[in-house]
Amino acid sequence: MQKLAIQGGYRLKGEVKISGAKNAALPIMCASLLTADALHLSNLPDMHDVKTMVRLLQQMGVRIASGDQTATFNAGAVDKLEAPYDMVKTMRAAILVLGPLLTRFGEARVSLPGGCAIGSRPVDLHIKGLQAMGASIHIEHGYIHATAKRLQGARICFDLISVTGTENLMMAGVLAEGVTVLENAAREPEVVDLANCLIAMGAKIEGAGSDKITIFGVDALHGAEYAVMPDRIESGTFLVAAAATGGQITLTGARADTLDNVLDKLREAGALIEVDGERISIAMNGRPRAVNLRTAPYPAFPTDMQAQFMAMNAIAEGSSKVVETIFENRFMHVQELQRLGALIEIEGNTAVIQGRAQLEGANVMATDLRASASLVIAGMVAQGETIVDRIYHLDRGYEHIEAKLSALGAKIRRIQ
Repeated sequence: MQKLAIQGGYRLKGEVKISGAKNAALPIMCASLLTADALHLSNLPDMHDVKTMVRLLQQMGVRIASGDQTATFNAGAVDKLEAPYDMVKTMRAAILVLGPLLTRFGEARVSLPGGCAIGSRPVDLHIKGLQAMGASIHIEHGYIHATAKRLQGARICFDLISVTGTENLMMAGVLAEGVTVLENAAREPEVVDLANCLIAMGAKIEGAGSDKITIFGVDALHGAEYAVMPDRIESGTFLVAAAATGGQITLTGARADTLDNVLDKLREAGALIEVDGERISIAMNGRPRAVNLRTAPYPAFPTDMQAQFMAMNAIAEGSSKVVETIFENRFMHVQELQRLGALIEIEGNTAVIQGRAQLEGANVMATDLRASASLVIAGMVAQGETIVDRIYHLDRGYEHIEAKLSALGAKIRRIQ
């Protein structure tokens, strides 16, 4: 099993290009199932989850020609309307084939996702929404089996804000008969990116980015060319890493308009930030100041940046509180940060962090994707060597992170 070995004490300096967003790329790849024409995508990130989605779509009969950060998807000869358990168990985003398969082919069989380390992500919101659109759905042998002659437009109000639920039902609605209205919809930039891709394919969608999305069903979609948006979580991770190490870096190919809360909190921590088009520059002189956080659905502070900020707060001046409102188990990185000397106490869904001047290197274990990033940041500011195990979590959502950090001056290498 591969690990990362990190020698702490080096400031990050230089430029780094931001990759395409995994959380936008995956649903957009699933959108290729909605047409028999070719969908050409660019700015695709080179990471494990994207490769898993490629294999899943190929199993269904989608022909895929891949290039350098590009791929052409042709779903004109799909012959298997199923997402098997061995795919879904490693990548919960595989549930996103359910809506496209059902609305175009009238049937889908998708494995239930199973457990998730950071907490519950129920699929009942997807199922209820599709049933409201006229689908007949049965759960059998661990699979969701859905059928429908043609989905009908419906008004669907989500009990809880769900990004994948919004994306699945938006894709289902584009080929449904009539108008579909999604109330209490997710507002994330990745949802908007999917909507923009669908519109480029001929869909009629209004309101993406607000809590009410209206989809006017059409008879068919066509092919398109589309560039996946930059990854706002990768952007935030590198910015926090620079702030924690007292560094000075510039992101290229980034989108500051998707990072308002993250940039505000970094400024509060003492960072100097400049935005120039697709370039975001950050400089931190000395230790950061501790900042309080409360996660909530977009446009509030993202849960996917909570762990990274906690690592920065561990070496910041002062004390801070981090409140997690999205996932019930998203403090699993705390005990690993404590192994590095972080002073953190958990009180329910709140972590209280007392910043200290120095952490100490140790062997730690990643428990989920963003926890992995927090341990890498902590390792870069710790004295001595830190070994991060189970980095397959990291490879699911970051493109060549150790190579990018090394180019910025970090002492980090992959070992067996």
